[in-house]
Amino acid sequence: MLVSQPSPLKIAFISPVFLFPADAGGKIRTGNILRGLKESGRFDITLLSPAAPEQQRQWQGELERLCHRFIGWAPAAPRPRWQRAPDLLSALPINVVNDRTPAAVAAVEQALAAQAFDVVVFDFVHAAVLRPRQMRGATVCFTHNVEAEIFERHAKTASSAALRWLWGSQAAKMRRFEREVLAGFTRVVTVSERDAKMFEKNDGLKTARAIPTGVDLDFFSWQAPAGGVPVVVFTGSMDWEANVDGIRFYIEDVWPRVRAQVPNAQLRVVGKNPPPSLVQRQVPGVSFTGFVDDVRDHARDAQAFVIPLRVGGGTRIKAFEAMAMGLPVVSTSIGIEGLDVDHGTHFLRADGAEALADATLRLLADEALRLKLSRAARSLVEDRFGHRVAADVFGAVLVEAWQAHEAQEGGA
Repeated sequence: MLVSQPSPLKIAFISPVFLFPADAGGKIRTGNILRGLKESGRFDITLLSPAAPEQQRQWQGELERLCHRFIGWAPAAPRPRWQRAPDLLSALPINVVNDRTPAAVAAVEQALAAQAFDVVVFDFVHAAVLRPRQMRGATVCFTHNVEAEIFERHAKTASSAALRWLWGSQAAKMRRFEREVLAGFTRVVTVSERDAKMFEKNDGLKTARAIPTGVDLDFFSWQAPAGGVPVVVFTGSMDWEANVDGIRFYIEDVWPRVRAQVPNAQLRVVGKNPPPSLVQRQVPGVSFTGFVDDVRDHARDAQAFVIPLRVGGGTRIKAFEAMAMGLPVVSTSIGIEGLDVDHGTHFLRADGAEALADATLRLLADEALRLKLSRAARSLVEDRFGHRVAADVFGAVLVEAWQAHEAQEGGA
């Protein structure tokens, strides 16, 4: 029997983190998607995530832009590392263990039991640990990365045998977790075709659908690259190990080569919670802002935007934000991985310390090159990677998931 599609589709969107402040790539990407879905008028959205009452009051206006209603649960209190050590013995990856709190489980179970949703979305693969055994409706997992690949890359770049073993063991657990849980979803959303193909190759997953990485083009408006003082900028959460590894590498191995040629060059690291071990070094020309309310205020005067990542997964939304603002980008292959951009046209690719230093110096010295890259990159992002485009594709996957679920239920 054919069932007519509800209008709007009722969506439950379960996130393991509160989306505000939008100070990390995953939060930004999810927020952009939700805002686009709500603006379309085709979806009725209930957002669930941890949030203290004061957070809900502080960010009420922003939440109303993303969803029609919000259900929060009490955030887990931060635990020191020694208290988290026993989690390493779990069969689950450590970040998955951290998300399964009694408050989270109860809130999700109660919400899904109280209302029949057409589609239930779990944001990040580790949110799947909150999925009830019995539930109604289609299910979608929004994977921002191939998480196991991140752990595997950490294992390769780790500085000691103990850390290599630790990252390797977590990679094996995550690979098993991804394979087992993703097979149970109606559809899986990835942030690049590369990730979708990896899930198919490694796990036999046929239900993955890629969406483009979207950026808010109105918020990140274009201006011509700055001149004047030679400033290099990096943005990203500095409590994310991949960012810490990349910036440590850039400061230790790349920055001395840059300063040798341009003694007044400045490197500005913009992002919350930089490790004291980096800040306290007081490297000449290097500054750390910590958390900022608006990244644009600290990036506009840069002549080069650097993404020196050696570890990571998914796609880096920071790359498209920089391109939207007109900042010339230099990146490692991993830093730009999964994004449909061309070296020499939209950015400069550079792998290894010497190549990164040379590319950075090229941008600092060549105003015409900066302007060429800036214009081409902004044009690309405008044409293909606005947040509404990404939200439209995501919405199409939600409809596809609902249709597939209804067809399966009708044939049961």
